[in-house]
Amino acid sequence: MVTEQEVDAIGRTLVDPKQPLQARFRALFTLRGLGGPGAIAWISQAFSDDSALLKHELAYCLGQMQDARAIPVLVDVLQDTRQEPMVRHEAGEALGAIGDPEVLELLKQYSSDPVIEVAETCQLAVRRLEWLQQHGGEPTAGPYLSVDPAPPAEERDVGRLREALLDESRPLFERYRAMFALRNAGGEEAALALAEGLHCGSALFRHEVGYVLGQLQHEAAVPQLAAALARCAENPMVRHECAEALGAIARPACLAALQAHADDPERVVRESCEVALDMYEHETGRAFQYADGLEQLHGAPS
Repeated sequence: MVTEQEVDAIGRTLVDPKQPLQARFRALFTLRGLGGPGAIAWISQAFSDDSALLKHELAYCLGQMQDARAIPVLVDVLQDTRQEPMVRHEAGEALGAIGDPEVLELLKQYSSDPVIEVAETCQLAVRRLEWLQQHGGEPTAGPYLSVDPAPPAEERDVGRLREALLDESRPLFERYRAMFALRNAGGEEAALALAEGLHCGSALFRHEVGYVLGQLQHEAAVPQLAAALARCAENPMVRHECAEALGAIARPACLAALQAHADDPERVVRESCEVALDMYEHETGRAFQYADGLEQLHGAPS
């Protein structure tokens, strides 16, 4: 049993900006695994940090913990327009992941937020909460450990799922359902279909495709992920997810792409490459740092 003093020691590492990023991430993963009010309190404190990447992961963690005691801080972050869009987006998604209908009206309100990534996230979170109400709880557990912003579609045909994924006239929630069904299907055909989504119009959608390709870890998607990372005009939250996906896939071409952007002028991309290079080293057996925690955080297959 971990003592309160031990939780506090881990929490102090998380909130200390002088600590290396990998040590702070390791502290975050540890707190997420421990759970409870003390862990939530320390994670909540770190939202005052100046790293958008770290704050984005804080919100993601709180959502994956599915503890309603995290709702107040997530609401504060969503409402705080001083926070970066990718942080506010993640807070909205986390509120949907927790699954408590008490936030439904708030999420409906922010579904028309002027920041499109925040608005689309809240629209998805509303649909997820409504789906949970209609179906009496969470979807059946699949091969991945993550709590996703939409349940997978029931369709299993990869061709039809690809069609639904790429049809921008369909509701975003339906396209997300196709996305997670393709991830669960796995294999090269599904990976290539998902990678086509990196060219769709919504930055939020493209960023989720990057995340899912990182979970899938299929090397067929490496060229498309590397190309998206290299597009300097691309939304930073998309480039960030593509970088971390390349770290998870961990093939030599991934290493070259990540090293090329290790000094990127965009901070969230630069920090994501730092995280991804550590993941790469772990995946290829050369190091064991915080990559295990990152795999857990992003829902590696069970």
